[in-house]
Amino acid sequence: MTLPTSLTILPLGVTVPVVPGQSLLEAALAAGVSLPRSCRNGTCRACRCQMRSGAVRYRIDWPGLSPDERDAGDILPCVALPGTDVGETGEAVNIVIEAPLAQRQPAPLPPPPST
Repeated sequence: MTLPTSLTILPLGVTVPVVPGQSLLEAALAAGVSLPRSCRNGTCRACRCQMRSGAVRYRIDWPGLSPDERDAGDILPCVALPGTDVGETGEAVNIVIEAPLAQRQPAPLPPPPST
């Protein structure tokens, strides 16, 4: 059985699922949580945030972070993928990030009643 990967976004305290191949930004957006973003390719750094726990790997070889920033726990969610294969360790994988500007997206309005 493959165990799921999840992403917890602080300070919102929201936990969202991350499906295989999905970046952390894509997972957040799919679950209705908006993170700062712009380029979505790891160069503009608009999505930069702190990883509190977990591990990530990147879709690109050289995301726009310095070695010091990486050592400090900074990540770029737009190109960050869970660092281990889902369920590889036999436990659910949870990544926790600190994204102070994260916001819940408003729920979509229901369709108007038919007349």
